Amino acid sequence: MSTVKKVVLAYSGGLDTSVILKWLQNEYDCEIVTFTADIGQGEELEPARTKAEALGVKEIFIEDLREEFVRDYVYPMFRANTIYEGEYLLGTSIARPLIAKHMIKIANDTGAEAISHGATGKGNDQVRFELGAYALRPDIKVIAPWREWDLNSRDKLLKYAEENNIPIEMKRGTKSPYSMDANLLHISYEGDILEDPWAAPEEDMWRWSVSPEKAPDDPTILEFEYKHGDIVAIDGKSMTPAEVLAYLNKVGGENGVGRLDIVENRYVGMKSRGCYETPGGTIMLRAHRAIESLTLDREVAHLKDELMPRYASLVYNGYWWSPERELLQKLIDESQLNVNGLVRVKLYKGNVTVTGRKSDTDSLFDSNIATFEDDEGAYDQKDAGGFIKLNALRMRIATQLGRSFD
Repeated sequence: MSTVKKVVLAYSGGLDTSVILKWLQNEYDCEIVTFTADIGQGEELEPARTKAEALGVKEIFIEDLREEFVRDYVYPMFRANTIYEGEYLLGTSIARPLIAKHMIKIANDTGAEAISHGATGKGNDQVRFELGAYALRPDIKVIAPWREWDLNSRDKLLKYAEENNIPIEMKRGTKSPYSMDANLLHISYEGDILEDPWAAPEEDMWRWSVSPEKAPDDPTILEFEYKHGDIVAIDGKSMTPAEVLAYLNKVGGENGVGRLDIVENRYVGMKSRGCYETPGGTIMLRAHRAIESLTLDREVAHLKDELMPRYASLVYNGYWWSPERELLQKLIDESQLNVNGLVRVKLYKGNVTVTGRKSDTDSLFDSNIATFEDDEGAYDQKDAGGFIKLNALRMRIATQLGRSFD
């Protein structure tokens, strides 16, 4: 332990990471550098500085990463229409490579040999943080206290905090009912009654959205402008990526959009039940597929859909910095060059309905061919007969040979 002289700690200022900070000082007798990232969790972060200073930390980094988070991580992921196991929009997963990147940058800048995080030994985040860190700096040391110490309960953490004079607000309060993680893409809830997959989540658990039943009786209409697969304006107003997502979270939450209750397969092998609110991401996914339906070639669209589950697993499992994810990203980004135009959606009581899409420059939809009316020779319907017979040939031969398809 004495070989580690300086550690960069991912620090929130909460109970877990405050105890970790002091534990590292006690057990490793090393200098601590704290890093607190603002990725849109909606909390005041300056108190983390005060707490770190009170524990003797000299190098404190608090960085606003909201634009980088959405621009360089969320937007590229949504170009792929990424969704894990058919439901999860990867709100926690996609934030971890960004945090790992900045932890390594700070370690390099400050001369730290190691990084540390507060992820438990049961979850996915330990994998995501550490795979990212090793990919970006192969010689980095990783200290994961939850895999080393015996402070495996809230009561033990509170006792350690009291014994070591660690300032913790409301330390005598009741146990927080849920483990929550928030950023600009989502907020997640785990633990407490949610550990029973049959138990319905309590209504007062949700923080970002109203229930669909209590959403307004009048719908909200939004119009998105897309450029190369990314939303660049809403209702004619240009917005940065972070502004887009923040605005969609607001209007989506007001209309009861984005609630999710799932049981997912963690990378470490267990099943886990979690609830999520992803209002902006839910809207973005629906609208992006709408503009792609107009501008992508059929086989390109189908190939993207075939590759998407693999891409989603790479993000979920922590392989953002892997060569295979970067290769897939190049293909995905290339597919978006002509994904330009407008999409109109209606938000109503938890639903997102596409009501229009158009592209003046890149639409592959030809109304002269698709029409049920007279197409004036644009499409010869007689050609379909030979097309069908050629595609039926192998099945006709098999049947003539006596093969049964029952």
